[in-house]
Amino acid sequence: MEKMEIYNKIRVVPKEAQKKITGGRLNGMTDIRPQWRIEMLTELFGPVGYGWYTEITNKEIVEGANGEKIAVVDINLYIKNGDEWSKPITGTGGSSFIAKESKGLYTSDECFKMAYTDAISVACKALGMGADVYWGDSKYPTTTTKTDKPEPASKAQVDMLEKIYADHQDKKKEFLDKYKLNSFADLTKKTASDLIKAHTKKNVGDK
Repeated sequence: MEKMEIYNKIRVVPKEAQKKITGGRLNGMTDIRPQWRIEMLTELFGPVGYGWYTEITNKEIVEGANGEKIAVVDINLYIKNGDEWSKPITGTGGSSFIAKESKGLYTSDECFKMAYTDAISVACKALGMGADVYWGDSKYPTTTTKTDKPEPASKAQVDMLEKIYADHQDKKKEFLDKYKLNSFADLTKKTASDLIKAHTKKNVGDK
């Protein structure tokens, strides 16, 4: 398996798997629907328990500010490549157990489930899952001032990809359909660059 193979397969998030966050301090940022991650793990590695699985290593409630409490879950994610299992891919997730709302304190009975889901997202992020979203306005703020969305593919890149796939229209359609794209012009500049590089090493028709 090539170094960037998994990363490049799961970096693009289809539009229907994205959702805008409305309200709160994360208003306007982008989140990824959890079930899409499960679908991608299953597509790449096989059914849960056979091609991938998680191991919960820690569950706890920690004190927050103003009487709030947070549920924290730590996991190890394992994926199978051929007959070999990976080393643990760690992820830590959190969700409010007791949150301060306008009408007072609210207690969630799903906090550990949500924290577990968040932990999976962190582990999957290390694999490159949803990378193009995280380059932009994801729910995880950065310390930089860059808030723009990723730069779109250039005309030269689009033309190059059209040339690469000229004799492989079935592969082109398969790729665009998979990520719900209308054309190569919908790719980011970084993804287009990686795709071009990948096909300079092997024929696009190769498996």
